[in-house]
Amino acid sequence: MTSGVATMFDPQELLGPVIQAAEKQSRREDGDYVGDDGLLYCGRCRTAKQTKIQLADWEGNSGERIVPCICECQQAKFAEAERRRVEAEEMERMRSLRRHSLMDARLEAARFDAFTQRADNEKVLKTTRFYAEHFDLMLERNQGLLFWGAPGTGKTFAAACIANHLIDRGVSVLMTSFVKILGTIGYGSDAEQLIERISRVKLLVIDDLGAERSTDTALEKVYNIIDSRYRAKLPIILTTNNQMADMKLEDNIQYSRIYDRIFEMCYPVEFKGRSWRKAAARNQFYELEKLMEETE
Repeated sequence: MTSGVATMFDPQELLGPVIQAAEKQSRREDGDYVGDDGLLYCGRCRTAKQTKIQLADWEGNSGERIVPCICECQQAKFAEAERRRVEAEEMERMRSLRRHSLMDARLEAARFDAFTQRADNEKVLKTTRFYAEHFDLMLERNQGLLFWGAPGTGKTFAAACIANHLIDRGVSVLMTSFVKILGTIGYGSDAEQLIERISRVKLLVIDDLGAERSTDTALEKVYNIIDSRYRAKLPIILTTNNQMADMKLEDNIQYSRIYDRIFEMCYPVEFKGRSWRKAAARNQFYELEKLMEETE
């Protein structure tokens, strides 16, 4: 039977290599000087680059040792390097969030600052901005939104404004459509990764509900995706060209299940007014005519 023997460590022997390594890193530079206390001072910020400490050995005998320390300008340099590192990591995280958002490139610039307010969309702007700025509360309440109304009235743009507002603040968002999802879902790792992302992002934005295939299999997948968000207590925003009355009176049992779950999760927001897309098309037409007239 063996007996253990306690090993006594000499602090000076233990810290010696550490101190020596620090001394190599703390080289004397031009302008540095030794003060009246015998310590080395920085020639730039005129603060100490050395300090005195008491070291005791295992027998209790103590002695004074001069060891390197960081002057104020070096502390500022290290702090700036750390700030840049954190900033670079944050920028990479934001780029990663945007890459994984699946958002169309044309919508990446959508922001509330570019939201043109009119009399017929004043409530829309107020509601969408409130939702984005109080998303923590919306997330806690599992509160979604249903943007409905005629085509071209700004539903997709408004949804993208919310998505970009949140992504800019480090919130995970996925913005896509059931057409894209159903075209991707199948078998294999890509489908599994997409389903995992759909079930885990803080906010899921589905554009153009109702444009997907209306087969039994497709509608079952649509319901399962919406229901998975409901069960995970994670919000969803949907846009649709369907009219509210038609959705409420839907007699197709599968669509009715989908709409019932959406109404349970989402606050409906109606988009009214003239079509922004038609107005933009008219402007392009007039600009092209004007350009042709000027070049004749």
